[in-house]
Amino acid sequence: MNQSRPKVKKSRALGIALTPKAVKYFEARPYPPGEHGRGRKQNSDYKVRLLEKQRLRAQYDISERQLARAYDRARKVTGKTGEALIVELERRLDALVLRSGLARTIYQARQMVVHGHIEVNGRKVDKPSFRVSPDDVVMVRERSREKHPFQVAREGGYDTEGETPRYLQVNLKALAFRLDREPNRKEIPVICDEQLVVEYYAR
Repeated sequence: MNQSRPKVKKSRALGIALTPKAVKYFEARPYPPGEHGRGRKQNSDYKVRLLEKQRLRAQYDISERQLARAYDRARKVTGKTGEALIVELERRLDALVLRSGLARTIYQARQMVVHGHIEVNGRKVDKPSFRVSPDDVVMVRERSREKHPFQVAREGGYDTEGETPRYLQVNLKALAFRLDREPNRKEIPVICDEQLVVEYYAR
């Protein structure tokens, strides 16, 4: 339980549950940590936008630099920059490993990728930031399949959200999934007012 404490504290500070374990702690104390957590007010526009950017960063577990780079790419896309930003982040390999049910948290998904357990179109990929394209097939590598986390995944043990996003075709028994098409913002299970994030960077 102690291991999850920092995540619980971060969840409360950001106002979102970042792991399944954090949910129950967060529901009990949905105000920021610290003595004055309940009385704090989000006053300035800057603080509100900053918090929203931090919430988005935390949900994908990415660095400030990675988010800024994703924003730069999203700005070049036709349409709403905020929506393009979320779609950009959702196409990260670690995010899709999480959504598919192969991992329980974004942190576990990242580890699976970094430790070389995942392949895309038959080739090992160990970069969590790898951008998956429509029709790419992602699988757990042959030599990793009998490891405990993947046995749990095969039995649907990480399926905490209930519904697989429509842009993914998942076969848990085969420990594989395919990105059918680019996600739509509405389908992406991320809690974020992305317009505030755009305003943060556009300031």
